[in-house]
Amino acid sequence: MNSLGKDRLRILYVGPVGGWAAGTYRVRALKDLGHEVRTLNVAPVYGAGGRLARAARLRYAAGSAVAQFNGELVSAAREFRPDLIWLEKAVFAWPQTIAGLRDTGAFVLHQNDDDPFKPAEYMRWRHILASLPLYDLNLVTRRVSLNEYAQKGARDVRLFIPAYDHTVHFPSPDGWQEAGKSIDVSFVGHHMGKRPGFLAELYLRHGIATDIFGTESWNRGWPRAVLPKPARHLYKGGPLSNDAYRQTIWRSRITIGFVNEENREEYAARSFDTTACGGFLLVEDTPGHREHYKDGQEAVFFTSVADCAEKIRRYLPDAEARARIAEAGYRRATSSGYGTDARVAEIIDYIRERYRN
Repeated sequence: MNSLGKDRLRILYVGPVGGWAAGTYRVRALKDLGHEVRTLNVAPVYGAGGRLARAARLRYAAGSAVAQFNGELVSAAREFRPDLIWLEKAVFAWPQTIAGLRDTGAFVLHQNDDDPFKPAEYMRWRHILASLPLYDLNLVTRRVSLNEYAQKGARDVRLFIPAYDHTVHFPSPDGWQEAGKSIDVSFVGHHMGKRPGFLAELYLRHGIATDIFGTESWNRGWPRAVLPKPARHLYKGGPLSNDAYRQTIWRSRITIGFVNEENREEYAARSFDTTACGGFLLVEDTPGHREHYKDGQEAVFFTSVADCAEKIRRYLPDAEARARIAEAGYRRATSSGYGTDARVAEIIDYIRERYRN
């Protein structure tokens, strides 16, 4: 562990990288901090094989592609000899593999944005749960996980809150001010949990149409429909690339944000992407959001469909108020360490301070 005191660490990052995967931003941040970083991209493991093989792998975290990944991970660690190994959501990493990584002398960190304590999904998460005591440090995004991880034997558990990335999420040029906003209300994201019913009710009961961007499953028809037929036209396409995502926030007068209640979230990445892009954030009222923004000053919170509708009617015609709140939200996000660089630097500093001796 004494190697953690070096100015330039050798870091092996293991997770999905490329495109708009969040791991891509963390790798960039680690490199910008001056560290030597190699990656082992897990994305091909998710996509290997036919449809049935992929479905079984996601559900059971098993199969030949998983075995191959574990061999590649051990080989990468032995070849590179990293000081630190950062694994992101390592559902495919066997406990014996993690033990072998620690035997190399590397500091082994696991970071998981998801919630592994879902009984119905135990088979998917079983490798992570069995490995919790083996990791030197576990990073989680929800407070409830701090005690749950400790109860499962995790040695050290810290919060690692989602972040925006300054290379992708930044305000619009001057030409994209109010005159350039062609969308009244938008939502970008998956159709999980209450979101479809919420946005359908917002339209059908309150007359407020939200432009929805996400996977094509939003537009499915009967019998697996996500939106009721009268609201299906709200779906406008997607998923969105980095540039299209940012520009959708720029084009929107109001951007709605949700948390995933099934994951017991208090915030999501979009809670910070939106303000970093200079957008007006209308987001669910949670303790996490209240810690990061002042309601009515840096973002606006809602508690129900009716409350959301009321807030939209209040702010949609008031361009001056929206601009004031959006500007304050941007200042808060960029000055308070809500970006990838600050989040990653905080973790590296913590590891060095606590574990280098």
